[in-house]
This record gives sequence, structure tokens and C-alpha cells, in this order.
Amino acid sequence: MLRCGLLGRTLGHSYSPAIHAELGDYEYKLYEKEPQELAAFLQSGEFDALNVTIPYKKDVMAYCAALSPAARRIGSVNTLVRRKDGTLYGDNTDADGFAYMVKTSGVGVAGKKALVFGSGGASVTACDVLKTLGASSVTVISRSGPDNYENLDRHADAEILVNTTPVGMYPKNGASPVDLTKFPNCCGVFDVVYNPARTALLLQAEKLGVRHAGGLPMLVAQARRASELFTGSQIADAEIVRIERKLAREMQNIVLVGMPGCGKSVVGAALAKRLGRPLLDSDALVTQTTQTPIPEFFRMQGEGAFRALETQALRELGKRSGAVIATGGGSVLREENYDLLHQNGVIVWLRRELSALPIDGRPVSQSVALDELYRTREPRYRRFADCIVDNCGSVDDAVNKIMEALHETAHS
Repeated sequence: MLRCGLLGRTLGHSYSPAIHAELGDYEYKLYEKEPQELAAFLQSGEFDALNVTIPYKKDVMAYCAALSPAARRIGSVNTLVRRKDGTLYGDNTDADGFAYMVKTSGVGVAGKKALVFGSGGASVTACDVLKTLGASSVTVISRSGPDNYENLDRHADAEILVNTTPVGMYPKNGASPVDLTKFPNCCGVFDVVYNPARTALLLQAEKLGVRHAGGLPMLVAQARRASELFTGSQIADAEIVRIERKLAREMQNIVLVGMPGCGKSVVGAALAKRLGRPLLDSDALVTQTTQTPIPEFFRMQGEGAFRALETQALRELGKRSGAVIATGGGSVLREENYDLLHQNGVIVWLRRELSALPIDGRPVSQSVALDELYRTREPRYRRFADCIVDNCGSVDDAVNKIMEALHETAHS
């Protein structure tokens, strides 16, 4: 069996083993090495092929007997293959990944002015691909270069924007390298970050109706090309689509919104158990933070203070991946909460007949008539929801309906 893996210094949680497990029948291990260990490892013969990540993409070039044209142009290597004579061949499949992301996004870059934010290795790769695809000009925006964040107005006519920085990446969600409203001609936005699925930059592009793509297809596509180099066999584009969808489903949160008492916590717990996911509850997190039951907190501090803490809780929970999240009935009242939940999640509006909603221990439901409360919140639930599920039977029925709705949403 081929001995493959990922080489880096601090790898943490990597999606590469899961992706390569789908791509081919070979061993794929994580190799965390300190700089002083690099030479001995590369010369050891311990592996047959590797992916390479930060900070060694340039360092490994010195150990390669041959380089691909892309690796020479870009000046970095992210894939190593040990040849029959024992020497190493270096390639750069990040270029294949970025090219795939652009081509499948529906955004044409030929003849368009592009800006690339960041000046690291991913920036060089993006610039190379954009030029190859025919962009009329490609300008790198960095913190201290001649084209920087202080003089962006000179590039207000840019049509393609690419973020290659870690700005907005987990756990520092919510930040964006740029305000898209400064670029009225923008018709395409790309972000190489894949966690969260929708960075603040992509969320703004979505709101403005600008075509956009995140980093997950790039991640899978570059791994596909690396796997081809590992094994010498071709892998169809359909495999990229399949694996990307599988990863997206596993990474996304399932967020339940709905009226107080509609069953979000109970159905959420059953759904989490069915899927083997953690259940996160925003009300529970607020209670844990305040050490005070919610009805008592409402009475002492008022609804405004509670909503502020609720948003704080959703900001933390929304960063997570692969969880079921039960929210409070009023979580939809603040527009900012939408981005917090949408960035990594599919949002399910769980509905129940008003006559079946309990009001005990629910301060807002006790202070306002349920029909009036529903009238004010219904447009907000509809605004947030990716799909709607009626909870009018057993818990298992509701879970089954959610599973069906998620399947339909994923393939719509």
C-alpha cells in the first residue's frame, strides 16, 4: 500500500485524511515536523508521496530533483512524489484547486480586472491562475505594499476579488478584508477560507447578489489532483462534487428556529442522537453564563439585556461545525443573528400549532398573546429559514421530516 500523508508543522484538525480516504486506497497520515527535522524526514524514505502545507511549501523545493512547470512558476510545492529512483518530484496542485473553484463558480474572469488580497503563497497561486485564465490585470493588495488597504479607492473599478488571507477564518469569524460596496463593478468574489463555509466576505457577496465561492471546492479539487499524482490514475470531476457535498453536510450545523415551545430542544436532542452530533442550546448557554434562570433574568434585567446575551451565545455556537443547534424563540429578532447562524449552518424553521405551544416558564409568551407574538415573528422565521418542517406528530416524525428536508435542500 502507498504510504502517503500531509507534512506540516502544526496540523491540528485537517480534513485531508477524510478527503483522501474518499479518493484512493492508500495510507494517509499526518506528519508534524519541526524545521530541524525536515531534512532527515524528506531523505528518510518513510513515505511514497506527500501533501505539504505551511510552513514548508517553499522549503521542500530544495529537496526536489524535478519540479512541475506550475511549481516553478509559483515558487512553492504542495505535493511531493517519490520516483522509482528515490528522488522527489514536486508539484503545486493548489493551482488546480483554485482553477477548479473559479471555473465551477460561473464567474468568467477573462478580460476582467482582479484584486487579490494577501501576499503569501496562496496569493501567488491565485495570481498565476487568474493570469492563465485571461484576467486583464491582477493586482496584489497587501498591508505594506504599493497597493494596500489605505489606497483601495484607486481600484474601485475591480471586477474580481479574491481573499487569500486568513481574515475571517475560524476561530476569528466575522472579519472581512474589505467592504464590497466599495467595488460597484464587482461580479465575482472568491475566498480560499473553507471554515466557516460562508465567511463575512461571502455573506456580504450573497446579500449583494454577487456570484461567489468559498474554499471547500478548492480544497477537494487540489486533493483530487494530488491523489492522481500519488497513484497515476485519473479521477473524474464528479468525485470532487460528491466529496465536497459529503464534507459540506458533515461540516454544516443544523440550526432549529421557531416559536417558544415548538419542540426545538426535544427534537434537536433526538436529531443529534440520530446523526451522532453534539447538541448545542443557546438558552442553555445564556443560563450557564448568567447563572440565572431565564424567566428570572428577564424579570431582573429585561428583554434587551437578554437579547444581547443571546446574540453573544449565538456568536460562539455559530462558529462550531457539525452540530445541531437549538435556538431561543426570539433568536430571529436581531438581523445580525442571521449571519451568525447562516455562516456554517442550514436553518430549519420548526412549526407547531399555536394551541399546542406551552407558555409556562416562557416570559415573552406569558406577556404577549401567542397569536400576536406569532404575527410579529412569522416574517422573521421565514426570512431565516432554509426549510420549514411542521412538528405536529411524534418526535421521530419531526426528525424524519427534518432529514428529508435537509436532503432536498442539499440537492436543490
